[in-house]
Amino acid sequence: MNTKLFSSLALRDVVLKNRIVASPMWQYAGQAFKPTDWHLMNLGRLADGGAGLVYQEGTTVERRGCGTLGDIGIWSDDDVEAYSRIVRLIESCGSVPGIQLIHAGRKARQRPPQQGRGALERTSDITDWEAWDVIAPSAIAQAEGFPVPREMTLADIQQVIEAFTAAARRADRAGYRVVQLHAAHGYLLHEFLSPVSNRRTDAYGGSFENRARMLLDVVGGVRSVLPQGKPLVVRLSCIDGQSGGWTLEDTFALVRLLYAHGVDLIDCSSGGIDGSPLTKGLAASYGYQAGLSEAVRRETGVPTTAVGLIVHAHQAESVLQEEKADLVALARELIYNPNWPMDAARKLGDEKSFDVMQRREAFWLERRAITVPDLVPSTFDDPFAPAEVGSSSSAKR
Repeated sequence: MNTKLFSSLALRDVVLKNRIVASPMWQYAGQAFKPTDWHLMNLGRLADGGAGLVYQEGTTVERRGCGTLGDIGIWSDDDVEAYSRIVRLIESCGSVPGIQLIHAGRKARQRPPQQGRGALERTSDITDWEAWDVIAPSAIAQAEGFPVPREMTLADIQQVIEAFTAAARRADRAGYRVVQLHAAHGYLLHEFLSPVSNRRTDAYGGSFENRARMLLDVVGGVRSVLPQGKPLVVRLSCIDGQSGGWTLEDTFALVRLLYAHGVDLIDCSSGGIDGSPLTKGLAASYGYQAGLSEAVRRETGVPTTAVGLIVHAHQAESVLQEEKADLVALARELIYNPNWPMDAARKLGDEKSFDVMQRREAFWLERRAITVPDLVPSTFDDPFAPAEVGSSSSAKR
């Protein structure tokens, strides 16, 4: 049996072996804002588990763009080799390496989640505190208790555009084959888009066209240094989920502009402009943001990725079969089970079966299945599975 989940997808010159994406997941494990062996291990296991595209976590484009002390950045040419090592490992596992580029904006200088989030307090060991400037389109704090950012000058804006462009050039040199720009979840590029956080009165604020200008300028810079064969992806919060904020209709208009400027795919998320992890008006449940992806895809014709509590194999397959997205992205489910792609192939009865993983791993799993013929994947925990899939012979090769 062939499934949509395990069919290939071409984006420019890059061919993904399946439609499963390992989302960018912050590790808060950087040392002096550089990747460590932890990043190598974490991304390697996601790639070896069989995901077609594996994104490195949000990687900052300049020092003041860091959200926490554990962030990693790619603002120096000296960092390229460390990232090349990650790229080589991901590719050796059969996956396509991607990188997400980000600037925290007013979400800079914060504590990581495991420390309760909130504003970071100044300590003597943060030697470049003054250089860690909290900047944003307008001097509006993210929420009560957070610092009021400095409103960016036109010179600041140009510096950030150049920082994104330079970071993309380094990412290309490191070997990443897909580049994603993070314009969602209340980070800097989203802050420019949303009227909640952008009250500027110059060419970068006010009208929809002006608020979109920053992202389009960044896209133009990044696209100019990426080879034509490498795809560019943008992650958007398709709705802010609050009165007076960014709307789905705004997203439709923006996506058409992004596509015209060389963006190949939209990663469809939501919310975050006020720092909240949940979007007002959307209840967190299985695939709760897939409808946003479906709407963007339908209204613009631009390929999309669906994200948000995609957990089960049949659920992921149905998102693709129902044309709600071209790719499905998983995050916490891959933390729970890095081998989810292989497990999903077995549960769906796809002919790739164990071969979703590298052959050396597939060999031993096949041997185990032959030795114990009734050892088939359970579907009892998959509410999306058809009743007959749970039969004793459904997933055997």
